[in-house]
Amino acid sequence: YFIISGQHFIVPLSRMTTQFPSLSPAQKKELSDIAQRIVAPGKGILAADESTGTMGKRLEKINVENNEENRRTFRDLLFSAVDANCIGGIIFFHETLYQKSDKGVPFPKLVKDKGIVVGIKVDKGTAGLNGTDGETTTQGLDGLSERCAQYKKDGCDFAKWRCVLKISDACPSALAIAENANVLARYASICQQNGLVPIVEPEILPDGTHDLLRTQYVTEKVLAATYKALNDHHVYLEGTLLKPNMVTAGHSCPKKFTPQEVAMATVTALRRTVPAAVPGITFLSGGQSEEEATQNLNAMNQTALHRPWKLSFSYGRALQASALAAWQGKASNKKAAQDAFTSRAKSNGLAAKGEYTSTAGADKASTQSLHTANYVY
Repeated sequence: YFIISGQHFIVPLSRMTTQFPSLSPAQKKELSDIAQRIVAPGKGILAADESTGTMGKRLEKINVENNEENRRTFRDLLFSAVDANCIGGIIFFHETLYQKSDKGVPFPKLVKDKGIVVGIKVDKGTAGLNGTDGETTTQGLDGLSERCAQYKKDGCDFAKWRCVLKISDACPSALAIAENANVLARYASICQQNGLVPIVEPEILPDGTHDLLRTQYVTEKVLAATYKALNDHHVYLEGTLLKPNMVTAGHSCPKKFTPQEVAMATVTALRRTVPAAVPGITFLSGGQSEEEATQNLNAMNQTALHRPWKLSFSYGRALQASALAAWQGKASNKKAAQDAFTSRAKSNGLAAKGEYTSTAGADKASTQSLHTANYVY
């Protein structure tokens, strides 16, 4: 309700957010429905969008050649075993989107037939920000609308774009925070125009000796700037998901913090910065071990603090490490690898509801740190 020059005007609430609506009611409903499906209770995301180079590093650790067939075989192992009761969406890499299973079924169809939403990585990696202490922005806005339109035709319903920030004495700088927030907002707006739910990922790397409070402070600053930019770009928040880092101490911090301390710091930071309109927050694992990532997520969903959004997972390494270790590139190990993957996925599904109970006899692969300094996809 407005009064302008003595005249009274009533404007429908659906049009209050911007003078020039960018999405139709039908487009908004589709985006919102997709986002809600991905983070339905007890469900999260399998991030299988590792680049060819990153998959090469994973395969090298188990002495498997990095070629297209081996990459396809491992992802077929995952996709054919994935359980829709705990996985709501899968993020694909471009190559994988156009591959087929051992039985000749296109991967997007294999996944969709299980009721799982297909997503796609759309950024083109990081580039340096001149005049900063090694900080970066993310490339790929040129041609993004056309790529998104094609991916939508090819079966995708959500997308992912990763921005990277780091903590040091001089970082993150105001420039890096503002630039990455703006890039994420522009990407999100373009995705929504093409019917894709954007996953907004401003990752703060865990490299360093800083403590929990320092990470919390930086996380709050980064997320506040990100949501200011999303608002400025008229992004429809009900049709988005957030993929942030958990608030953990730096990997080299001498003091160790409990899952309960991590949970309290993380949820507090989110409550101060993330609007309740956002349907879900799907954490990246950030180099934590599989078990650590599960325990921390579980603790968040057990905190007494009010949480207006779903708190779930979007794990790559923390869903695949045990499976890779069990597989070793051998067909005879396929079932063992699938069992390891489904077991971890179910554990995270329980953690997304605060119902996970850690077992004392966790295997070596699930408790091994997955940290990589200056991690890139």
